[in-house]
Amino acid sequence: MCSFKIISIFLLVLLLFPSLQPKCGALASVEEAAALFKWKASFQNQNNSNLTSWNLQSINAKNSSSLPCTWAGVSCIHGSVNSLNQIFGSIPKQIGSLSKLIYLDVWVNELSQEIPAEICNLRNLTHLSLGRNQFSGPIPLGIGKLQYLVELYLDNNNLTGSIPASFGDLNRLAELRLFQNNLSGPIPSAIGNLIPLRFLYLNQNNLTGAIPKSLGNLTNLIELYLYENQLSGSVPKELGNLKFLTIMSMSQNQLNGSIPASIGNLSNLRTLFLRDNQFSGTIPQELGNLNKLVVLELDHNQFFGPLPKLLCQSGMLQNITVSGNMLTGPIPRSFKNCSSLLRARFEGNRFQGNLSEMFGIYPFLDFIDLSNNEFYGELSSNWGKCKLLKTLLVAENNITGGIPPEIGNLTQLHALNLSLNSLSGEIPRAVGELAYMLRLDLHHNQLTGSIPQELGVSMEFLDLSTNSLSGTLPENLGGMKRLFHMNLSNNIFSQRIPFQIGDLTQLSELDLSRNFFTGEIPSEFQSLQSLGTLDLSQNNLSGLIPNALAELPGSLHINLSFNNLEGPIPSGRAFVNLTLEELKGNKGLCGNITGLRACESSQLIKKHVKDKRKEFVLIIVLPLLGSFTLLGALFGALKLYDRRKRNSRVEDKEVNKGGLFAICAYDGKALYKDIVRSTEEFSETYCIGKGGCGSVYKAKLPSGEVVAVKRLHNVPNVAKDRSFLNEIRALTEIKHRNIVKLFGFYSNAQHSILVYEYLERGSLAKILSIEEEAKELDWQKRLNIIKGVAHALSYMHHDCSPPIVHRDISSNNILLDPECEAHVSDFGTSKFLRRDSSNWSSLAGTYGYVAPEFAYTMKVNEKCDVYSFGVLTMEVIKGKHPGDLIANLLSSKPEEIELKDLLDQRLLYPNQQIQKCLMSILKLARECLHVDPQCRPTMLIISRLISTCEPLVHFFCC
Repeated sequence: MCSFKIISIFLLVLLLFPSLQPKCGALASVEEAAALFKWKASFQNQNNSNLTSWNLQSINAKNSSSLPCTWAGVSCIHGSVNSLNQIFGSIPKQIGSLSKLIYLDVWVNELSQEIPAEICNLRNLTHLSLGRNQFSGPIPLGIGKLQYLVELYLDNNNLTGSIPASFGDLNRLAELRLFQNNLSGPIPSAIGNLIPLRFLYLNQNNLTGAIPKSLGNLTNLIELYLYENQLSGSVPKELGNLKFLTIMSMSQNQLNGSIPASIGNLSNLRTLFLRDNQFSGTIPQELGNLNKLVVLELDHNQFFGPLPKLLCQSGMLQNITVSGNMLTGPIPRSFKNCSSLLRARFEGNRFQGNLSEMFGIYPFLDFIDLSNNEFYGELSSNWGKCKLLKTLLVAENNITGGIPPEIGNLTQLHALNLSLNSLSGEIPRAVGELAYMLRLDLHHNQLTGSIPQELGVSMEFLDLSTNSLSGTLPENLGGMKRLFHMNLSNNIFSQRIPFQIGDLTQLSELDLSRNFFTGEIPSEFQSLQSLGTLDLSQNNLSGLIPNALAELPGSLHINLSFNNLEGPIPSGRAFVNLTLEELKGNKGLCGNITGLRACESSQLIKKHVKDKRKEFVLIIVLPLLGSFTLLGALFGALKLYDRRKRNSRVEDKEVNKGGLFAICAYDGKALYKDIVRSTEEFSETYCIGKGGCGSVYKAKLPSGEVVAVKRLHNVPNVAKDRSFLNEIRALTEIKHRNIVKLFGFYSNAQHSILVYEYLERGSLAKILSIEEEAKELDWQKRLNIIKGVAHALSYMHHDCSPPIVHRDISSNNILLDPECEAHVSDFGTSKFLRRDSSNWSSLAGTYGYVAPEFAYTMKVNEKCDVYSFGVLTMEVIKGKHPGDLIANLLSSKPEEIELKDLLDQRLLYPNQQIQKCLMSILKLARECLHVDPQCRPTMLIISRLISTCEPLVHFFCC
């Protein structure tokens, strides 16, 4: 070897002579000395100074002063234990000649090859330590002959084969260490004969089969380690006899069945490790009798039912881990006063109960995880009194109320995860002031207000997505130099993105999508050279894409879709793999990307520069104009009231005459004439659809723009209805990417028309009815259609004031654009049309989509739209109206839903990721179809859940 690790070897050779005087045993020791010298010859470090005294010449000369008892590292009866270094090679067979040897320790060296069978001739050995070497091959079968052995250490080698049954003959053995080898086969039941055994270490091998019942005979056993094997079967109840046992470790095997109640008899047990097995059944209440228990790890099994009521009653428990089971019920009351607790993991179960009532104050608690359960109630202020707490995780429950400001007292807190709950209110400033906070995850709640300015500079992970946070982003976010993940998506942040975010050079993920950011993309983002994901989609960003971004990493995934960006796509490594999907929804972009129009010239850039100059001029001129405006306002205010009265009279007069009433971006009268001319007086040739309220026509205007025109049936007096006109006026102000734009309304004695944005692909119903077109709607596109409709309805129900109820959600009223993006049409007008009671029901929805309560209440509200959305969701996935499948879905439990029965058979079966998402959405659709309207989720919750395909969390009453 080119270098040697200095390792000590303790070799104590005790030669049993008839007399204790060296001279009496000089001749008898020649054979032993020769054996030692032979072993020395196998060493690779012959020049070691500690070995120079190993010399046979003096023995041949019968010089008693050179007996092996005087050699370095060799002691005969009396003398010190010396250390040798750098021992390599193997143990020679001649070791068997040292018949009087009682103590052999070569622990921590690099000895290799097999253990010679001749070692079994050392019948007087009491201590054999060959651990931490590189021995391979099997354990010698004759090892049972060493009947005086008290300690046997063969650990940390590469031994293979099975454990010899002859171990059962070592009836004086007190400690057996075979751990960390490659031993296989079963544990011999004969080991149960070793009554004096106190320490048994068989962990980290490949042992198989059941744990022998005979181990229950080892009544002197103190420590039992069997972890990291492939043991199977159940734990023998006989192990309950091991009264002195302090540690039992059986983790990471394939053990099954239930924990025997007899384990509760182990009154000295301090540590019980049973995690990562296949245990099932309930955890025996008898475990609560273990008054000395300090550590309990039962995680990742299949336990169900409650925890033992008396756990931690003694006040000794420090570490409990039961995560990844199916445990239910509340946390036992004994835990409320369990002041000894240091670490607790309850996540991934089905625990229930009011969280604020189950936990107390823990002065030494360092870590607790309560995530992914069914806790409800509010977060207690008592958490703020756990002064040493570094990690608090309560994600994915049903927690309501606000974040207690007392959490700001946890000065040691490193990680706080309260995501996927129903928390409301603002993020307390005190939480932002925690200096050691590394991870803050509050995503998917109902938090409002702004981001605290005080957020700590030590932050590494920040996720505040899917809330209702608003305002501008704090500029001091740029001070978080260690931040590698920031997700602020799906909020209502507005104004410009701070350029200081470009200082976060460690960022690997930046998601600001689904907000209302305006202005340009900061060119300072070019410094984010660690980015793997940059998502700025679904905002109101404008201007050019900065050329500086082109030099971001080529592996970067960028999404800039659905903004108001314009100009050419920069050329550079960051944009090489960009597709139309990441750019769609920006009508002003151009470039060499499939599906995107080619750039004609540099006019767009010039226009942008020109607009910037205009903006600069306006900044100077407008304040001057403002002073003149103030003077004019004084006179204008005096005339305002009179003018309004006159306008109102004119409007009433015009409407009563059946004249023009239009609210759109066009000259109303001219537009009407153009439409009549373009459709040849609403000829059937131009009709593209018919419904209960009217027919829809395609009209091409002289400007070249195409619009959709809905001519209403039999509504001659609708223009006289001021509330209807006000509603139409409000609807024209709606701006949402998943809602068809209503340009305006026109009415006269002959016609009443609605003018809409035209979407050439037509209705979803038509596309699903044509096999070839339906096949083009792959699973990802269908998921996007469902998400788009959910976002539109959420906007109408929760972001419009007053809320708008659609009343007629169906596949006929969902239109698709060229990118297969969904747009809701025919919204918000049916409640104003044909108000006579005889026609009310026919105008409140399409047959097959109408909520069942409408039949007996005749009342329509937002929950009717939710029901219709559930039907539509099933239709998109099935490829046709679900019909009787709705009843089947409602009669099934969520876990009984068979995906294959609900899929459109015209498409290939989805991959695993899509399957998971479809299942989550179908379970959500099932809740939308609930007979009781109050038990249906709101569209706000649906929109948030569906955005991430998260499993349904019951935020609502039922």
